[in-house]
Order: sequence, then C-alpha cells, then structure tokens
Amino acid sequence: MPDLATLLPMLALLLVTGALAGLVAGLLGVGGGIVLVPAYFYIFVGLGHDGPGLMRICLATSLATIIVTSARSVMSHNRKGAVDWQILRHWAPGIAVGALIGVLVVAQLRTQALQAIFGLLALTVSVYMALGRDDWRLGPQMPGLAVRVPLSGTVGFLSVLMGIGGGSFGVPLMTLYNVPIHRAVATAAGFGITIALPSAAAFLLVPVPDAPPFTVGAVNMPAFALTIAMTLITAPMGAALAHKMNPKPLKRVFAVFLAIVALNMLRKALGY
Repeated sequence: MPDLATLLPMLALLLVTGALAGLVAGLLGVGGGIVLVPAYFYIFVGLGHDGPGLMRICLATSLATIIVTSARSVMSHNRKGAVDWQILRHWAPGIAVGALIGVLVVAQLRTQALQAIFGLLALTVSVYMALGRDDWRLGPQMPGLAVRVPLSGTVGFLSVLMGIGGGSFGVPLMTLYNVPIHRAVATAAGFGITIALPSAAAFLLVPVPDAPPFTVGAVNMPAFALTIAMTLITAPMGAALAHKMNPKPLKRVFAVFLAIVALNMLRKALGY
C-alpha cells in the first residue's frame, strides 16, 4: 500500500478531479465521466498502478459515480417538468442491454485496447462539440422501434466503453431528432442511470489483478466516494453558471481540451 506522503497528494487530486467533473457536467451538459476516466488513469498511474486492467477500473469507477450524479440530476430536472418520460421508457431497455454487452467487452480487453477506444470516441465527441450545429436534424421526431433498438443499444454500449453517462451521446442524438436541448439534457440524465446502474453492478463482479487498494471488483471505492462528495457540490454551481452565461464558446474550448486528452490516450495506446 502506498505511504501517506504519496496518498495525500493523490487524495487531493481526486477531490480536484471530482470538483472539475461536476462543474463541467453542470456547465456544459456533457457528463463528468469524460473528465473522470483520463483523470483516474493518470492518478492511478502516479500511485504506481499501471497494469493491464487499469482502464477497466477507471471506466467502472466513473460509471459508479454516474449513478448518484445522474439520479440527482433527474430529480432536479423532473421538478421543472423537463424530463421526457416517454422517451426514457422507450429507450431505457435497449440502453441497458447495450451497457451490459459493453461490460462483457470491457472485461475482455486490456488497458491498451481500451485507451485506443476511449481516444477514438473522445475525439469524435470533441469534433461534434466543436463543429456541430443546432439546426442539424436526422428527423422531425424520435425514431420508431426499428431504428430505436439498434440506436439505444449503441448508446449504452459506447457509453460503457468510455465510462460515461448519457450526455455525450444522448443529447446530440435527441437534438438531431428535434428534441429541444433542455429536454434532451434532462432526459439524457435518465439515460445515465440506465447506463451506469447495471454496468457498475456488473463491474463489481469483474476482478482486476493488482488493483489499487480498496477496489471491489473493478470499482475503486475511495475514488468513487471522493468524486461523489465533490460533484454533488460543484454540479449545481455549473448548472447555475450555465444559465448566466453563453456556454457555446466554453464548449469549443472544452472540445479542444478533450481532443488533446483523446490524442494523448491514442499516443499511449500506440506505445509512445
């Protein structure tokens, strides 16, 4: 187990990471997981844990935090009548199935492969954040069963491969099908619970050799607890700021930051 001189700076970094993830989630509506996964990776590497299952721990711990943050977000949005429960009911089963399939895939992949997947998907998200337009549409309303089944499964599957909730894929998907942005953000929080609850529960049963201390299955409990403590404080602050300022310029800045993170993950996956 690392000594106190090593642990204290890492605990401080986890608190800062949780605070930043909550602020970004509230301000930009992209979900804190996209910040947490790379942050966890670098923190655990700093603690000396750089085994083949490390990315599995980062993804699983991020998803565990999303259960709490998404639940709080859904309750907050529901009080304002913003959650579209019909969309959520129709899409939740497919999302949950896709998420569980994602857990099965992650359990078989080593850190290098998961870094490459995260890097590619994060790069895609960053490009959409930077270049996407509000008037882009795939259809006038959410699609029917034939399209919904594969799309919902894909949202759940890709989200688990990145360790994120429903915002990064769910919000663009719904807006492309003409759902107003505020309703899309609120409903995507429900997507987050549907993704995170079954996948985090399944990850508790996935052992990881040479895991950091206090890791249950693939979920690191100290990282989970400290992140939740901070995101519950800072996410409402981010949401309040979002109503007072135009988040679009910040979104483009964050897109550049995310692209840098994604490219660095790809560099590590390639062994450089």
